[in-house]
Amino acid sequence: MHRQAFRALVPLVRANARRTIPVRRAVCLARSHATVSGSNSEAASDLTKRAEATLKRFWKTVGVEKRDGGYAVTLDKRPLRTPGGKPLIIPPEKRLVAALVASEWENQETVLKPHALPMTSIVSRAIDAFQDESTRSEVRAQLLKYLETDTIFYHADEPAVLVRLQEEHWKPILDWAREAFGVEIKVSDSIFVPSQPSETLKKFEEILTNFSPWEMAAMERATYTSKSFLIALALLMRKLDVDQAAQAAHVEVNSQIERWGEVEDTHDVDYHDMRRQLGSAACLLANY
Repeated sequence: MHRQAFRALVPLVRANARRTIPVRRAVCLARSHATVSGSNSEAASDLTKRAEATLKRFWKTVGVEKRDGGYAVTLDKRPLRTPGGKPLIIPPEKRLVAALVASEWENQETVLKPHALPMTSIVSRAIDAFQDESTRSEVRAQLLKYLETDTIFYHADEPAVLVRLQEEHWKPILDWAREAFGVEIKVSDSIFVPSQPSETLKKFEEILTNFSPWEMAAMERATYTSKSFLIALALLMRKLDVDQAAQAAHVEVNSQIERWGEVEDTHDVDYHDMRRQLGSAACLLANY
């Protein structure tokens, strides 16, 4: 378990880290990711507006403190709030998550970079969205649509490199899902959508229904990032690590790279962004 968490952490560290920091050092402030709060709400509001207007770091001290039965990341002693205005309190069993949120904001050195805040945004999403059953139901329906047209259901019979990568990365996921959940999963070698049995869709809906808010946030991000329900589920169930999930999601891209080469500032950027987003989903589920 610890080895998997470390592998998930690597893309986040490589993408964001500029210097090493203690676990208790951290910060954040950006409306789309989190805001600060405090006893002086007017002062907190002024700080928020200042960050939004300048997109520059202005805080001096950051920290991770025990509050309200969990961990709060603070900016100059003021705890963060989610974009929805809720306290950004991380459960006590998720110390690694608190440390990663802290690390993201400590490494916002001069100019705020929202794309470098994957942990902050996914934590905020779990708190703001998935405590509400109506939102959970809506997201479940959207995720099941991805299942109905899952990327790994479509298998080309050429070129040879693509066939090889499909067999290497997709077939093990399909075999695992069929065996682990006792369902039938159909694939297609044409442009037509393979219709999945209603029992299969019902089974996966039941799995989503039993997910916690943290699991739902991770599943949503992993699905939207990989464009595959089953790749995301395999990541959450620890069948795949982050790199394996990214490789499965990039089968078609990697086949093109093997044939024609890499496009600089496109394929390499996608490579790191994929691992950063999937890494944040995997790390969100760490309970230590």
